[in-house]
Amino acid sequence: MDAIILQFLNGLDKGSAYALIALGLTLIFGTLGVVNFAHGALFMIGAFCSVTVQRILTLSSESLSATEKDFLGNPLKIKTPYVENWFGPEVGAALIDWSVPLAIVFAIPVMLLVGFIMERGLIKHFYKRPHADQILVTFGLAIVLQEVIKYFYGANPLPTPAPSVFVGSFDFGPLLGLDTSLAYPYWRLVYFAFSAAIIGAVFAFLQFTTFGMVVRAGMADRETVGLLGIDIDRRFTIMFGIAAAVAGLAGVMYAPINSPNYHMGMDFLVLSFVVVVVGGMGSLPGAVLAGFMLGILESLASMNEIKNILPGIDQIIIYVVAIIILLTRPRGLMGRKGVMEE
Repeated sequence: MDAIILQFLNGLDKGSAYALIALGLTLIFGTLGVVNFAHGALFMIGAFCSVTVQRILTLSSESLSATEKDFLGNPLKIKTPYVENWFGPEVGAALIDWSVPLAIVFAIPVMLLVGFIMERGLIKHFYKRPHADQILVTFGLAIVLQEVIKYFYGANPLPTPAPSVFVGSFDFGPLLGLDTSLAYPYWRLVYFAFSAAIIGAVFAFLQFTTFGMVVRAGMADRETVGLLGIDIDRRFTIMFGIAAAVAGLAGVMYAPINSPNYHMGMDFLVLSFVVVVVGGMGSLPGAVLAGFMLGILESLASMNEIKNILPGIDQIIIYVVAIIILLTRPRGLMGRKGVMEE
């Protein structure tokens, strides 16, 4: 039971990442009708925003120590981060320690800008092209972005630590009335809470704001909304930027869980598309539901007790479940009639 609970919790943070990426994918497909295979690259760029902010905050100046010397008697060189010189040792150290949460402020405008450039510069030319063309061009764009990141940051994973206050684990054992310890990392709990907040904010934005209501109307009947004199194309471009920001924020906060590397976008991309299809193409609630469901199933399938019975099941469980669901529900869990059925 302890192992099941722990794997269930592991599944929540995996599911959170899947749900956020799939939510952005579904926003783009539901508004623009574009199958965006570059969406995983947006997740990767978000993760490297964390790396970039950490590097900026740790930029240092060198000075000679007045007291410390090397074995030859020469003064040692001491590196002091500029933020510590500017704001003092305590504030500067705190800024460096909290570099990942601070990267959110940096990532939002960066991801909005990247999203606008992608949509206006490339993707708008493929709105009326077949989905196969959209897949090819966005997949090519993903490879280009991946290689750009590899060129500037290298091929090795870059550890990006969470704030020290979140180092360690929370013991769920006493909380659940268990006799044994059930420790779970604090930052994974933070990631789950952050993901839930972002998902809730996106749904609230679409449901309760005038902008969101117009977007939902445009998703249902784009032509009629356009005839009312509303510039629905501009609103859809903004939604593309928002979808890019959602994927980027998912990557920013995921950096301490999985050290950013240039191929992490591709690692999540295929799984996220499976999530979208299982949830139902064009269904935002379906994308979120399928993300958490498949994340939990993948985590449970990684238990040794299950792998001893079914070796390798943890590598294929998501695809097996996807096949079963699509055989029984061809439109996915919450898919709408007519979406990608032409």
